[in-house]
Amino acid sequence: MNRMDRQMKIKIAQFGLGPIGVETLKLAVTKPWARIVGGVDIDPAKIGQDLGKLSGTKALEGALVYGSLEELIGRAKPAVVFHTAVSKFKDAFTQIEPMGRRGISVVSSCEELLFPQIREPRLAARLDRVCKRSGARVVGAGVNPGFVMDVLPVCLTGVSREVRAVHVQRVVDAATRREPLQRKIGSGLPPAEFRRLFKAGKAGHAGLKESLALIAYCLGWKLEDIVETGDAVVADHPIRTRYLEVQKGQTCGLHQYAQAKVGGKVRLTLDLKMYLDAKNPHDAVQIEGEPPLDVLIKGGVAGDQATVAALVNAAPGLLEASAGLQLMTDLPLPRIR
Repeated sequence: MNRMDRQMKIKIAQFGLGPIGVETLKLAVTKPWARIVGGVDIDPAKIGQDLGKLSGTKALEGALVYGSLEELIGRAKPAVVFHTAVSKFKDAFTQIEPMGRRGISVVSSCEELLFPQIREPRLAARLDRVCKRSGARVVGAGVNPGFVMDVLPVCLTGVSREVRAVHVQRVVDAATRREPLQRKIGSGLPPAEFRRLFKAGKAGHAGLKESLALIAYCLGWKLEDIVETGDAVVADHPIRTRYLEVQKGQTCGLHQYAQAKVGGKVRLTLDLKMYLDAKNPHDAVQIEGEPPLDVLIKGGVAGDQATVAALVNAAPGLLEASAGLQLMTDLPLPRIR
């Protein structure tokens, strides 16, 4: 945006009105640079509702929920859409490409959109072309992926003379998180069923490979032999959260791990433990290099709250970027806006 544009409010819409989508709107409406023009969702119970009533936020009154992007645009065309609907880039592409074609920029929580080139290089290139023709920008943002296990380690290398390896660990108490996430990590399932679903790509955390790819891209490393594993964390006591109950012996979360070799040596590792009642939650980054770094965030980054903030804070910086498919590391340094 140029200086004159910064003085104007950015027209914002929300695509996907689940827990994260609603909270994103509630934060966005507090920003002096944002004007909320509507939301989009396929849930018949939400279509036609006033966003103020749906969210319980008076400041959102007057903006409505539409059943499609076309209906929204027919009433008010946004400059930016916050997209919080799917995890797979293939699915996100069908939703985001029509926005990009119409010149609408998108900040998405789609995990695979952090670095879509690793799984879907042709689709990523196609979306980039669409956006460059229309003047739109698209970026995948969030906390993990989008910050803790990728952007933060990359930023820390800014004081490095040399980097030989990067290691990241994240321990999350999932009992403090939203219901969809508690279910996505297998809470309440028999361990064997979770392992089956994980192997089929229907359970577990999405985005570890993308985080590896983003770090490697920023360091100029060519990845070799990417390995990703995942297993159930089994409850050793009954657990009750706000949303569900887990019995002893059932799955209460996951332990997911990814690593990659560079030059024949393991130089990138990402270790994620996300389960109910996890003790000592934290985020940690070690950079082997000159100088060595060992950084610990006690308590860890609060996932749901921080995800919403990451999406909203990314919007002004995205509009300052050139048209096309962007990476979080292409944008200005992440900061509160």
